[in-house]
Amino acid sequence: MGSSIDWALAERVAARIAGEEPFAASYHADGMAEEFQELTAIAQPRVEAETGFTSQAGDARARVVDRVDWVRANLASYQRMLRPVLNRLEGLDGPLAEVSGKVAGAELGALLGWMSTRVLGQYDLLVLEDEDPDDQDLVYYVGPNILGLEKRQSFPPREFRLWVALHEVTHRTQFTGVPWLRPYFLGLVTSLVDDADVDPSRLFTAVGRVAEGVRTRTNPLDDGGVAALFATPEQRITMDKVGGLMSLLEGHGDVVMDRAATDLVPSAPRFARVLRSRRQEMNVAAKLLQRLIGLEAKLAQYQQGEEFIAAVESVGGPALLNRAFERAELLPSMAEIRDPSAWVRRVEPAASAA
Repeated sequence: MGSSIDWALAERVAARIAGEEPFAASYHADGMAEEFQELTAIAQPRVEAETGFTSQAGDARARVVDRVDWVRANLASYQRMLRPVLNRLEGLDGPLAEVSGKVAGAELGALLGWMSTRVLGQYDLLVLEDEDPDDQDLVYYVGPNILGLEKRQSFPPREFRLWVALHEVTHRTQFTGVPWLRPYFLGLVTSLVDDADVDPSRLFTAVGRVAEGVRTRTNPLDDGGVAALFATPEQRITMDKVGGLMSLLEGHGDVVMDRAATDLVPSAPRFARVLRSRRQEMNVAAKLLQRLIGLEAKLAQYQQGEEFIAAVESVGGPALLNRAFERAELLPSMAEIRDPSAWVRRVEPAASAA
């Protein structure tokens, strides 16, 4: 029976593209695991004090990984997340199914391999009861990438590592300190996966969206890449909800990391400038890849989220912003992320009129 995704091929392709960071094998890498566990513990109370959220899942746990280990962790997470649609596709058999599985594996491996060269950290929010708890609810740090950036930019290592830890611990605190947020987000993802289907008519719909983009001089890939082109109207609504939520969370993560430990990370403004510049420093091929896979839209979430938060706080301070975390109905849509005043008017009419 053919597999819908060749996971082993995905890992091999990713490992080849990931390559090796020259500093990874140097003495500078010694002790990173212990230090990040310490810095993660320092970050958690700082983040909780800044956000007002208290983690209900105990102390955060750190795991320093190399690029291939990061790829493996994400492949395992994808396999768990995609179980419903993969189970439906496992019944397909024959040469076409085998070829499709290899193509999907190669594409996924290429994507993860490229991303593994740039990501610094990640919180794995997918927690399943039938999985090993030691491999879940982890804050990952990609040691080689952090080390390479420190050396190339002459960053003070302990400051920079704490700054990165603050961002990733903020994401963990969002999902473990706001009780409804994790099930809500996973519900959106499940909805997208459950609605996945192989329908040739989607091709004609996608062509229509491209034509509409040409007519209106807009790029149909701007809001999620190729996946958004083939999405049904229902899926596009869900994708809009995911986009609004992730813009809020990414912007919130950037803001908190800059505020939560100003006494311990005096270099934070410089770190932020360098990383924002790094997000923009792409050659033409990389920028095209980002747009096709929807990563460009994700990178825009950082800036849009920060601008949304600044606009909201200018009206009602952090108290008004925290209304977005009260319940799902108060989360901003993508349209409101881009027009914060619309969210303020909906959520807090009195503040908007003040």
